[in-house]
Amino acid sequence: MPTTQEIAADLVAMLKQGQFEESGEKYWADDVVSLEAAGGDMARVEGKAGVRAKGEWWAANHEVHDNLIEGPYVHGDQFVVRFKMELTPKGGERTTFDEVGVYTIKDGKIAEERFFYGG
Repeated sequence: MPTTQEIAADLVAMLKQGQFEESGEKYWADDVVSLEAAGGDMARVEGKAGVRAKGEWWAANHEVHDNLIEGPYVHGDQFVVRFKMELTPKGGERTTFDEVGVYTIKDGKIAEERFFYGG
């Protein structure tokens, strides 16, 4: 079974190549939980199909102009990835979005992803 460091490094390499969906399909656990700092329907999404649908919604509602991905920063069974994006939300104005994702690994898969937004 790959280590957290190996999973983190591979995931970040895939994300840097724009393989967001592929990295999720490879590493999400079937019962993955995705938590967003913002409220609403996307605040807590459970299961691989739910997290996949969340990603599809996000991609359909945002135009990404530039994406900087930093990390991973690993500690035990967790790692952090920083995402800094220039994007335009559907019907909105171009903005910079800065967040970190904290990923928890269990049995070689992402059991939880938790996102924190910068100011």
